Amino acid sequence: MTDTVRVVPDTVRDGVPPGPRLPRAVQTAIMLRYWPGFLRAARRRHGRIFTVDIALTGEMVYLADPADVRTVFGGDPEVLRAGELNGAFLSGVLGDTSVLVVDGATHRDRRRLMLPPFHRDAVRRQVEEMAEITAANVAGWPLGRRFPVAPRMAQITLEVILRTVIGTRDPERLAALRAALPPVVNMGTMAMLAMINPKLLDKRPWRFVKRRIAAADALIYAEIADRRADPDLADRTDVLAMLVRAAGDGTAEAGRHMSDVELRDQLMTLLFAGHETTATGLSWALERLTRHPAELDRAIAAADASATGDPAGDEYLDAVAKEILRVRPVVFDVGRVLHAPVQVGGWRLPAGVTVAPGIGLVHADPDVYPDPERFDPERMLGPVTSDGSPRGLPPLSPSTWLPFGGGGRRCLGATFAQVEMRVVLREVLLRVHPETTTARGEKQRVKHVTLVPHRGARIRVRPRG
Repeated sequence: MTDTVRVVPDTVRDGVPPGPRLPRAVQTAIMLRYWPGFLRAARRRHGRIFTVDIALTGEMVYLADPADVRTVFGGDPEVLRAGELNGAFLSGVLGDTSVLVVDGATHRDRRRLMLPPFHRDAVRRQVEEMAEITAANVAGWPLGRRFPVAPRMAQITLEVILRTVIGTRDPERLAALRAALPPVVNMGTMAMLAMINPKLLDKRPWRFVKRRIAAADALIYAEIADRRADPDLADRTDVLAMLVRAAGDGTAEAGRHMSDVELRDQLMTLLFAGHETTATGLSWALERLTRHPAELDRAIAAADASATGDPAGDEYLDAVAKEILRVRPVVFDVGRVLHAPVQVGGWRLPAGVTVAPGIGLVHADPDVYPDPERFDPERMLGPVTSDGSPRGLPPLSPSTWLPFGGGGRRCLGATFAQVEMRVVLREVLLRVHPETTTARGEKQRVKHVTLVPHRGARIRVRPRG
């Protein structure tokens, strides 16, 4: 799993590399329905760098070579801009100050303010609550009959965000947020059109979207006001409290602080980026484990070991989560808009083009991961054991395992998401035993910007013991 050797071309060509010749409208329609399959077919036909032509983004140059991915992730953020691309699709719901949609110095400032709540020590303080939320939810799972586990995982990850990120404690407001937030971040195709073109929000067919956002905003602003007025703010561990403290205690430069609007936008961003995505990864985990009996047995043993404090148990559960995010990436690619020509993969790409490191393409490369379709958590255990003994496995690289993106735009909540996946898996496997199946694996279905199990990850469980 190290970067592979590639042949560097003797000459650099100007323009964009070849790709599918279908009309833009046809390519767009295929991408909306068959996103991973279309890109994998283009990779087989055109190689590790190719161009697709998509409505709204125009020409997108996909990269499947880890060396090219490393070039982009390590490039000048003033030239390779992610916020501009994200903003075209997401600013309607996330807001104009979201860390996802800004670039340059503004992004660096916002990211610096948001980093402390996601340091490992801060995340560790949330583990107990994650475990309690999971245990309460699993207690209501049906036994002995098949059910889609994806909605249950979405309930868990939403509750984790409400209680550890937003920090809501009032039962009535918790209930209101549970009802108001999912419709905002899980919009259908029609609603997403209004996000791309916010002017539509004032037109009759889309006014319901505006009402949904307004209802969610009212609840979030109420939480922000409560946190600012809380006399126990210094003792709180939720992310919102930490953001309020970090932006107002002099640690930010020259009296810098986040306004209520900025805080709202960051909370909505964390909800958007950490709710459905983590729930989808957890759903894929159970979908894959129930089709791999040996790995399931080892994961159950790892959950038992983790519960006793054995670090080897945590290590294997982390490996399961990492392998899931490799073999079933929740997001298939990330993009950067070029504001100046950039040389990558033997091409001098012009300004205005979007480059897209292909997460799913790199993860499925047999030169990077032998037998890439095989679900094998062992390959994610790393070169040494927790006690320092050599395993003989190659280390991961930021350009060969990239489910959270990379460079200065790597997902802020990556550590939070990985810890949450481990804790939720542990608590599930401590309480129920998922039954294995010989049924075919579920297909990847495109849902907004994520790839979800097409049947909701249907499983059947029985009680442990």
